[in-house]
Amino acid sequence: QVRVVESGGGSAQAGGSLRLSCAASGSVYSGSTISSYCMGWFRQAQGKEREGGARIYTGTGDTLYTESVKGRFTISEDNAKNTVYLQMNSLKPEDTGMYYCAADRSYRCGASLSVADFRYWGQGTQVTVSS
Repeated sequence: QVRVVESGGGSAQAGGSLRLSCAASGSVYSGSTISSYCMGWFRQAQGKEREGGARIYTGTGDTLYTESVKGRFTISEDNAKNTVYLQMNSLKPEDTGMYYCAADRSYRCGASLSVADFRYWGQGTQVTVSS
């Protein structure tokens, strides 16, 4: 089965940086030879809904960012390590929340970023940004 594990969360000052890692294992294609997939990062702040931050389509490296993180966060993939990263720069207090990594088949990587597009989720890693 698919397993997703996040790491790298912690505390940072406003304007600082953190890098989150997401290690994935198992097949999202149930035995298919297709190697491409969609990986996304989401944030859920206290009392708020989980919202998308970024996603990457590994087949082409295509990325998508929501307006709140565009220009500050970068999603990338290390195929050799089967790991996706979220480099977070210029952090703001409003970036605080639980960050979740999600995975699914490549067709989920469309023009939007929704929790409904992903079936496999990690347990989350906490990010706290102070002013």
